[in-house]
This record gives sequence, structure tokens and C-alpha cells, in this order.
Amino acid sequence: MDPLEIVKIIKDNFPKEVLWYRCFRDECDITVRQEKIKEILAYLKHHPSLDFDYLIDLTAVDYLGFREPRFDVVYHLMSIKHKHRIRVKAQVREKDCYITSVADLWRTAEWFERECFDMFGIQFVGHPDLRRILMPEDWNGYPLRKDYPVQSDLKEKEWETYRELKEAAKVWREDEG
Repeated sequence: MDPLEIVKIIKDNFPKEVLWYRCFRDECDITVRQEKIKEILAYLKHHPSLDFDYLIDLTAVDYLGFREPRFDVVYHLMSIKHKHRIRVKAQVREKDCYITSVADLWRTAEWFERECFDMFGIQFVGHPDLRRILMPEDWNGYPLRKDYPVQSDLKEKEWETYRELKEAAKVWREDEG
């Protein structure tokens, strides 16, 4: 099925929820209201002619300084049976930084949502085990947010381990040669 046909099906079934869509080079993405994201994604998964049985990826985009709502949560879906794809986005405000979990629709969402929470600080309501997955539990901040500090206050200590590894590699090469 053509991606534009999929967009039309979504628009026909959820006319008040679709904010906009765009297509480029045979790929489409559609932005929908955050409040109905799970209902829309469940429809895409369970509708026989769509059958989006594979959640390829789930991530977020931070639009700090460009627009509010600040974040988009992005779902990349594929139907293995029908061999079609679609990208669905939902906007999330910084003030109310949450969206409904889809972990009960696709098991892979459990890990993707944890990663998105860990890197962007977006809460996934209804997630069975929402906790950090990449950063230590006591880590402060969310590294993929645009306002996350680029450099720490550790100054030269920050690169101490790197310098030690570089020196060890140099010694190892000399011993091998």
C-alpha cells in the first residue's frame, strides 16, 4: 500500500486528531494529537489491511527554541506482511512531558520508551518498568535535550581515562613492534 493511502486512512478514521502530514520520496510522516496516540497506533496495528506488526523504532526530537510543544515522539512502523511503512509523530509539551505507553502493543516499545525517557526525560504513562536504561540511575539530566550542558565542570579530569588508554595503546604497540 502506498504511504499516502495509509495517511488517507488515518485522516478518514481520526479526522480531528491529525495535525498535518508530509510526504517525500515515497515516505510519509503524519503528526497526530498526543492524547489519542495509543488509539491511533492500536488501529494501525490491528486493522487487517494495515497490520503494522513491527515497531522499528521509537525516539524523540527536541525543538527547543523553535516551537512549543517542545518535543515530538516519533514511531517508525512497518507491516512485515504488507511491506509498507509509516512514521507517526505526537507532540509533547515540556511542561507536561508525558505520553501514553505502547509497550502493551509492541514488546520492543518497553526498551525504546526507556531509552527515550532516559535521554529526553519524556514519561511514558503505563509503562511496566520505566527507569533509566543507558545512564546510571542517579544521573542528573537528560543528555539528548538541547539544553543539556555540552561540557562538564570536570575540566581536564574528564579526559584522564582517555589519556591513560591512549598511553597504554602506545606502550602496547611498542611492545608488539
